[in-house]
Amino acid sequence: MLIHPQFNPVAISLGPLAVRWYGLMYMIGFVLFVVLGRRRAQQLPALGITVQHLDDLLFYGVLGVILGGRLGQVIFYEPGYFIQHPQDILAIWKGGMSFHGGFLGVLVAMYLYGRKIGKTFFEVTDFIAPLVPLGLAAGRIGNFINGELWGRVADATLPWAMIFPQVDNLPRHPSQLYQAGMEGLCLFFILWWYAAKIRARGAVSGMFLVGYGSFRFLAEYFREPDAGIFGFSYTVSMGQWLSLPMILFGLYLIFKRSKS
Repeated sequence: MLIHPQFNPVAISLGPLAVRWYGLMYMIGFVLFVVLGRRRAQQLPALGITVQHLDDLLFYGVLGVILGGRLGQVIFYEPGYFIQHPQDILAIWKGGMSFHGGFLGVLVAMYLYGRKIGKTFFEVTDFIAPLVPLGLAAGRIGNFINGELWGRVADATLPWAMIFPQVDNLPRHPSQLYQAGMEGLCLFFILWWYAAKIRARGAVSGMFLVGYGSFRFLAEYFREPDAGIFGFSYTVSMGQWLSLPMILFGLYLIFKRSKS
């Protein structure tokens, strides 16, 4: 039976300065965003987003991810805890970032940046969509290192079932790694292929929504569920409820734009 290694959450310690794995994974995601963005801008100049835009795109995106992700965690998943512990709202180094909240934060940031440079919302989001999944994979690996967001109880005969000692001694799915593979690597290859040529405006954004929403909906069957809407039901988890509108709107974008 595999046992979670119980990593030290601090990756590098230099006197009073401590670099945590969680933050380091976010940094890797941001670096990959720039590297892939440069390649995408050079391969498809017709998209109208240049290498010179990338620094500002990253700055706006980082603000959207951090502010939206933390607020999403507070509002969607743990409002009761943060009402009782408001001092922890800003303690993002401890983990606890909602993808759906971060996603909404990035959408607002990209809208504002598009207005600044004279681009439509979908011109910006179509450009950045293929740059996001590898950052998501890095974030899930950070969750695994932190030993958080563990999976549901698994069959003990499953070769990769893992015990998370901080929870209990039951074999569980390492669902963080499932998500890194599906929402990260698989989604990246799908989007990079799909976005390799010019598509109808909004179609690449739609494919991201459908791909992420579908993979996340599936992954929730292996992840220890968060409470459902308003905490009343675990049959469909909060992550699944929040993914459904992503899938539906993504399909709308793909088919509407492809016909126009």
